[in-house]
Amino acid sequence: MITTLLYALLSLDQTLAQFVAQYGQWVYVLLFAIIFIETGLVVFPFLPGDSLLFLSGTLAATTSLDIHLLALLLSIAAVTGDSVNYAIGRKVGERVYQWNDSRWYKKAYLTRTQKFYEKYGNLTIIIARFVPIVRTFAPFLAGVVSMPYPRFLTYNVIGGISWICALTYAGYFFGNIPVIKNNLSFIVLGIVIISLIPIGVSFVKERRSGGSSGG
Repeated sequence: MITTLLYALLSLDQTLAQFVAQYGQWVYVLLFAIIFIETGLVVFPFLPGDSLLFLSGTLAATTSLDIHLLALLLSIAAVTGDSVNYAIGRKVGERVYQWNDSRWYKKAYLTRTQKFYEKYGNLTIIIARFVPIVRTFAPFLAGVVSMPYPRFLTYNVIGGISWICALTYAGYFFGNIPVIKNNLSFIVLGIVIISLIPIGVSFVKERRSGGSSGG
């Protein structure tokens, strides 16, 4: 599974470029759907959000894609996705704490997201946008604990637009610099690794605190 995931990440730039070449403007629909699903459905936390946004920006610099339209549409996808996820969490409520682990749900992800809330408070909605897995669970948990929707929406809009614009425009302005363009697959992998650092740090702290309490 890890090998398949790694291959998918390293070939993501080629796959996306082929899709643009074959289907043209339909790529907007594809990207909108991916971002909406990753942010809107709590069972899809592993979709390649950060790397996909960066690559989308690089393609906009060399194809018919309009970077400004792309950023606008994906911002809408990110904001509406989080709002749907919030609504699902609000509907489910605290019953989620009784759910058992399954292929689609891991209680550990919910626990890590709770730790983000304990550390950053409402700013978690913004910060989580840049952290894989946590960004999918953050709006869901906000709904579970019944955060007032106007407050949630404010952070949601700020976080969604910041996340989309930061990565797509970074890809647009820097992705076609020769040294980056020639090593794009490794840049994508690097983005994934960097974005996973907060989760890794949190995991190490949990293991250490667990070991200390057990010893």
